[in-house]
Amino acid sequence: MSETTPPEGDYTDSGVPNFDFVRDRIENRYATSLGSTELASETPEAASFEEKLADRDRAAKDKLEEIRRQMRGE
Repeated sequence: MSETTPPEGDYTDSGVPNFDFVRDRIENRYATSLGSTELASETPEAASFEEKLADRDRAAKDKLEEIRRQMRGE
């Protein structure tokens, strides 16, 4: 039976990854996720979506103000 040896420094003798190794992997995944989100937000489609969202929010605020005026009897 052949036993594979884990890489030095990243694993314990029993083959369990150490804290630093796990933390580095998580930080790398998080950084990759942030970078992907940032890149995606700079596309023309994202800008168009943001513009539509802002228009919708303005329309919602206007409608809410109209309803409030009607309820006050203005």
